[in-house]
Amino acid sequence: MADGLILEKDFRRMSDIVISSGRADDVFVSLNDSDTATLRFANNQAIQHVSVRRPKLTIRVAFGNKTGSASTNRLDKASLVAALRLAEQIAQLAPDDPEYLPPLGPQTYLRMNSHVARTANATSMDLAKNTKPVVDQCVEKGLVGAGIMSRSFQARGVAASTGLFGFQESTEARFSLTATAEDSSGWVLNAHRDIGSLDVSAMTRSAVMKAIASRKPRELATGHYPVIFEPAAVAGIFAPFLWSLGAKRYHRGDSPFSGQLNSVVLDPRLAISSDPVHPNLLGESFTSDGMATQSQTWVDRGVLRQLHYDRFTASEHNVAPNPGPSAAVLAFQGETADSVDALIAQAERAILVTNFWYIRFVDRTDLTMTGMTRDGTFLVENGRIVAGLKNFRFHDSPLRCMKQVEAATAPTHGITINGDKMLLPAMRLPDFHLSSVTKF
Repeated sequence: MADGLILEKDFRRMSDIVISSGRADDVFVSLNDSDTATLRFANNQAIQHVSVRRPKLTIRVAFGNKTGSASTNRLDKASLVAALRLAEQIAQLAPDDPEYLPPLGPQTYLRMNSHVARTANATSMDLAKNTKPVVDQCVEKGLVGAGIMSRSFQARGVAASTGLFGFQESTEARFSLTATAEDSSGWVLNAHRDIGSLDVSAMTRSAVMKAIASRKPRELATGHYPVIFEPAAVAGIFAPFLWSLGAKRYHRGDSPFSGQLNSVVLDPRLAISSDPVHPNLLGESFTSDGMATQSQTWVDRGVLRQLHYDRFTASEHNVAPNPGPSAAVLAFQGETADSVDALIAQAERAILVTNFWYIRFVDRTDLTMTGMTRDGTFLVENGRIVAGLKNFRFHDSPLRCMKQVEAATAPTHGITINGDKMLLPAMRLPDFHLSSVTKF
């Protein structure tokens, strides 16, 4: 086991034991093994270090359409067979699952460089060394810093009695910082395969600058405003668009896209794709059921071109299934601005939003959501930031506010605490509904 994790040969041996011992019609085995180290800091000091190893092997079996599953973190032969027998007992007691399909057969998976040795080998001291300059800068500027620095190494596997087999090793590093003053804050978050590519220094400067620049925030009246969204804010408002691309809801008639396939749903210069092998994303070579991931186009020039068909819905409608829209890239197919600063310089008046939080649906049928701005909200006038603002609650939908985009940058990393990393542009939009003002 490399670095203590299960190797491909180990998983193949385990899955062979389970499959060869099975009594059910179908046997599906999945593995998730991870080694994660996280350094947390708050009040400008390290407060916690957690190192966790989490191996888990899950067995799902089926007798006809009756299914059962069981999981274990004991990986010796006797424990694997015991978990298999438990899954079989559960399946025999279960009602029929009308949407059950047998496991996929052998797949061809994309090759990707998902493992970076210096991330997997990063020690607790490495995390501390990377964090100290962050804390030092907060102290120097009279701010209180809090956040995390983490690294993880993961092994994933799938195997089935149908001949399916897949295995992938991957790494991920994360850095977040909330820099807080008495009445303001700044925030950043990034994730990357390579701990050396988190750009910690530049991101720290950004969070610190926002906390300083947004001190003594002004209160602005609510209403519809031109806005400039940084990529994290775009991620917050845009991610539910991706979650809603399922074909099942589309054909059921309660999808926000019902009847709009091959119709314009966004600004005609926007495109959405999946790019699992992109080096700055965290793509996987297969889904949880072993389906091979692939590059896909969801929206082209504002037109919805594709839905996500799970295997059962695909069989109902006699089309090929496809993996969902992970490793997403939102691109502006027009002339792009060089940076957020360029978007600001071009704006006569706008509100600059760093991030959204506590986002919830108001109406899933048209993707209307509510949430609040956070950690750096600013008034822009005549091409420059003139004041920090008290935060707003918003009520709006990406299907409305992103129907027209005034300007955008090239895609760059965008991530929120509730979503996956994506590549997204910063955007200037002509109209966004800010419905109330918070007290901070």
